[in-house]
Amino acid sequence: MHVLFIIDPLPLLKAYKDSSVAMMQGLTARGHTLSVALQGDLYIDEGKVLARSTPIALVQGADLHEHAWWRETGAAVEQPLSAFGAVLMRKDPPFDMEYVYATHLLEYAQAQGAKVYNQGGAIRNHPEKLAITEFSEFTAPTLVTRDMARIKAFHGRYHDVIVKPLDGMGGTGIFRLRQEEPNLNAILETLTDNGTRTIMAQRYIPDIAKGDKRVLLIGGEPVPYSLARIPQAGETRGNLAAGGRGVAQPLSDRDRQLAAALGPRLAARGLLLVGLDVIGDYVTEINVTSPTCFVEITEQTGFDVPGMFVDALERAVGA
Repeated sequence: MHVLFIIDPLPLLKAYKDSSVAMMQGLTARGHTLSVALQGDLYIDEGKVLARSTPIALVQGADLHEHAWWRETGAAVEQPLSAFGAVLMRKDPPFDMEYVYATHLLEYAQAQGAKVYNQGGAIRNHPEKLAITEFSEFTAPTLVTRDMARIKAFHGRYHDVIVKPLDGMGGTGIFRLRQEEPNLNAILETLTDNGTRTIMAQRYIPDIAKGDKRVLLIGGEPVPYSLARIPQAGETRGNLAAGGRGVAQPLSDRDRQLAAALGPRLAARGLLLVGLDVIGDYVTEINVTSPTCFVEITEQTGFDVPGMFVDALERAVGA
């Protein structure tokens, strides 16, 4: 099977811990071939969705901390997305309008026979923070609004809340508002851009001290281990990009309950790979753009996450 990765520039990837690179390794081990394209390489010509892509191979034994871990195996070619056995959308956020346009192109390509994962429409219809509101029975109390008076009332009701932008990533723009917060007005004015930008507020979950867990769902089934991203002392955010420490651990009974409730429903919508963010008993985000943590879980537990992903991909495309 020839697999196309729509991905960020390869020299910018931290290959030693990148989940997309782990996928490439798993696919290569099964004898599949690889090509890569940037988001900007997608285009429509006379109604057909094509991409300018470059075939690559992984360099066996390469130091993944360096840049020479792959090599081009041929010249760039331009061909329909339907010519590939599978297309993997692995472009990292930000989820800007260019990303939205790319999801439309991917959706059009699917109508032309391309096998895309995660599917374009499914990515677009599941904004990673807003998607949890569909499953409110599994979330902490949550408010989505740009009305600062509503946010203040929510804060007055729960006394200790988290506020964050809807388009943030890696923990950026997240604030904890305790009961006595002298900078409340300034924080809300900044995050909402004086009431013109919609944000999210959630009741603070004290279990963040035990970690913000990433529970991976592949083909609707959970990887049996999560990665608990534990905040540094004095820090609210567990994100690895914000200095959190990743500790793999077996799924709890609650993790499995959440996975069983959400996994099959999300998979049926064209989401082959999903990353649930779980704090305590609650889902706080549903990540569908470019979920990570393959490498950390595999290295710490010995469970072959890339292998599970390749199994699910092969089943999905009928390979």
